[in-house]
Amino acid sequence: MRRDVFQALADPTRREIIGLIARQSLNLNAVAEQFDISRPAISKHIKILSECGLISVRKEGRERYCIAQLDKLQEVSDWVEQYKIFWTKRFDALDLYLKQLKKAPTKTNKNKK
Repeated sequence: MRRDVFQALADPTRREIIGLIARQSLNLNAVAEQFDISRPAISKHIKILSECGLISVRKEGRERYCIAQLDKLQEVSDWVEQYKIFWTKRFDALDLYLKQLKKAPTKTNKNKK
């Protein structure tokens, strides 16, 4: 199954794992100690993060260390940016419209004169 960065970020546990590993490389036991779930469950999360390219796992003797590879997050940033631009334009247009409404004379103001 092909996985992408969005699948990895969809799960809160994986987001938390990325946050931990982004601060420092950790071995699998150190990662697992941070969560109230089984070691095999953590290993599955690590596998998904690795398949998505968000972490790499380096073997040192008997230990496996997780290293953050955060370049793939640029894909998410680019995707979010297109919607940020879209909504900024929409809100700017709404702001302009509301300012025009404030400036335009209302029917009640015309009748009072």
